[in-house]
Amino acid sequence: MKKNVLIIGAGGVAQVVAHKCAQHNDVLGDIHIASRTAAKCQAIIDTIRAKQNLKNVDGVLAGHALDATNVDATVALIKETGCEIVLNVGSPFINMPVMSACIATGAAYLDTAIHEEQDKICETPPWYANYEWKRREECEKAGVTAILGAGFDPGVVNAYAKLAVEDYFDEIESIDIIDINAGSHGKYFATNFDPEINFREFTGTVYSWQNSKWQSNTMFEVKKVWDMPVVGESQTFMTGHDEVHSLSQNLNVPNVRFWMGFGDHYVNVFTVLKNIGLLSEQPVFTAEGQEVIPLKVVKACLPDPSSLAPDYTGKTCIGDLVKGKKDGKDTEVLIYNVADHKDAFEEVGSQGISYTAGVPPVAAALLIASGEWDVKKMANIEDLPAKPFLHLLNQMGLPTRIKDANGDRDLNFAN
Repeated sequence: MKKNVLIIGAGGVAQVVAHKCAQHNDVLGDIHIASRTAAKCQAIIDTIRAKQNLKNVDGVLAGHALDATNVDATVALIKETGCEIVLNVGSPFINMPVMSACIATGAAYLDTAIHEEQDKICETPPWYANYEWKRREECEKAGVTAILGAGFDPGVVNAYAKLAVEDYFDEIESIDIIDINAGSHGKYFATNFDPEINFREFTGTVYSWQNSKWQSNTMFEVKKVWDMPVVGESQTFMTGHDEVHSLSQNLNVPNVRFWMGFGDHYVNVFTVLKNIGLLSEQPVFTAEGQEVIPLKVVKACLPDPSSLAPDYTGKTCIGDLVKGKKDGKDTEVLIYNVADHKDAFEEVGSQGISYTAGVPPVAAALLIASGEWDVKKMANIEDLPAKPFLHLLNQMGLPTRIKDANGDRDLNFAN
């Protein structure tokens, strides 16, 4: 049984991860948080203590300064703390060095997004094959469990797809992953997670898997209105996203698409920023000769996503609409979750987007700790049993619901 957790990152998602690990430190053991800025780690620790979220009050809860791009430094911290599970919820730019540290020490590795290089945007699919999957043999040889994309999307939506394959269909024709944030933060313009990562996700080519091959479009080119539970009709656009790349390769499904909700205001501001070059990751020089990266300047001017939490209202709805055949009949199911921004803030001091992204990696860590997901190799979420994961999420604040021919109801995964 593995125990002692190192959380790398100190943003909004890391705060949720830390709170949820603290709530389960009777199983997970010591909790360590590492970031470039030790004060950010301490701030998270202070919120955990303020909300009394440490289950074993005598358990270790400590912060550390760390440059996670430095493999040797990360190796040293893993050894010093005795951590056997590393939850990488920092920037996706650090995935590869953190994975290297885990391979070197034997610690289990979890992340929530595909690795990115700072000077490259929207590499060609399948993205996992560009970096992570090249290290499958290395992980297996070292006996290291490496769970990729263990957030909500990617992550929980991958488990929903696996559940559909296992329980609801004989043959699947399409999986449409739909992500709606119907909340309001009251700011003129802001992003719900790191602006740099958010914008990079939407400035390149939109890749979808259609008719068993890659289809490319431009951002905001393909629009669709979905009528989702609780949040109602919502405008979405087809977007490239991590899980499209793994699901298209790991499940025998000819159509996998990702749709994200955007209001007209977001689309208009984003379009202006992009068209005048302010979302570029390439450096430019000011009239004074100073080199700046436009995207980083925009990030510095926008609200910190974690600052949105206190005033955030409304709900999110994220799920998989799956179509295919069961017993020779056309079948359609929507497997989904609804989360509330205010509830998330009251429990862990974060907004709902961070909450939905931060709870799942802790559920995955608990399954590694118990041995159920400690597979000693690299895996995407759809490679693993879905029901134990979804059962834990039901207990941890992200219940799964299903809407099909039999109605709209909660799903219970208890044995």
